[in-house]
Amino acid sequence: MDVINGNAVVYCEGAFNTPNGKTAHGLVRFTRRYRVLAVIDSRYAGKDAGEVLDGTRTGITVYATTDDAVQALRGAGTPPAYFVVGIAPDGGRLGPDARSDVKGALELGLNVDCGLHDFLSEDPEMTALAASNHVSIRDVRKPPPHGELHFFNGKIEEVTAFKVAVLGTDSAVGKRTTAWLIVRTLEERGKGAELIGTGQTAWFQGACYSIMLDALINDFVSGEIEHAVWSAWHDQRPDVIVIEGQGSLMNPAYPGGFEILAAGRPDVIVLQHAPARRDYDGFPGYLIQPLDHQIKALEIISGKTVVAITVNHEHMEPREIPAACEAITKEVDLPAFDVLVDGAGQLVDILESAMREYQVTSGKTRIDL
Repeated sequence: MDVINGNAVVYCEGAFNTPNGKTAHGLVRFTRRYRVLAVIDSRYAGKDAGEVLDGTRTGITVYATTDDAVQALRGAGTPPAYFVVGIAPDGGRLGPDARSDVKGALELGLNVDCGLHDFLSEDPEMTALAASNHVSIRDVRKPPPHGELHFFNGKIEEVTAFKVAVLGTDSAVGKRTTAWLIVRTLEERGKGAELIGTGQTAWFQGACYSIMLDALINDFVSGEIEHAVWSAWHDQRPDVIVIEGQGSLMNPAYPGGFEILAAGRPDVIVLQHAPARRDYDGFPGYLIQPLDHQIKALEIISGKTVVAITVNHEHMEPREIPAACEAITKEVDLPAFDVLVDGAGQLVDILESAMREYQVTSGKTRIDL
């Protein structure tokens, strides 16, 4: 994995604590790539980013502008080196106000990391500003050259690690956060675990084996998933590989999961769900299919089992969460957990049990439990 690149300011103007701020949310909660010192969103200026997001103090202050953040951090002896674009708008495009703020960051001497579909490193105005201020621009969503892409070839069958896919009933529902919590809990228990990132936020958080699934030519999506899983196993020999899902099977704008099931060939599935969400994210009137319907679809397509439901508690009061988990268990006969509130311990207990069964039924002995 890359070493920590440096101190970072995360840009999320107008989007923090909304679904379009999910990249910033991930970086506030956890990253192995940066030291996040500030978030930019004028609506929450002066507040602690963790308290705004999860009710937990992190020491990461929200500032109204990049100028304010840089001045404060330089004055504190912790000058930032990176300006990370933490917004994730529909379509992955940079609006005019955000574009102006990125230019301002370059003028302040900050390196810019961006995960949107607008490639700033190909923008003459942006590159000129970067050059004149002796800083760099990284477009992490830029796909590899065609000659470096992989086509599916079946090498996934060599992988002996236990594979867990964290999929969702919608986009922006918390799949990546749950995947990281599983990895970190396994690591705390002495297991080797690797996350396969499938979007820009996982890369920003330091996932060593990452692809940008929605930026790839369709012919190579399955091959790139397979290659990432195989590379993680080949290089690290982990006990467990956790694959981050994208979109959902039936989201009208972001259908995802098919290639992960077909090419990543997970051994079990964890399904992330937001009980209070009725419509697909960003598409009022497009009702999310019932939970049992989505479980059946996943299990039919993969031939594998959904072993647990993980809950996104958006639009729910803390006192409502246990009842929501109980209702899900009653509805679909599966354990349900809010891992962001209660941790991933009980979920990982279930996964470890599934791993033991996997070892017995598959004859693969890589896992020592």
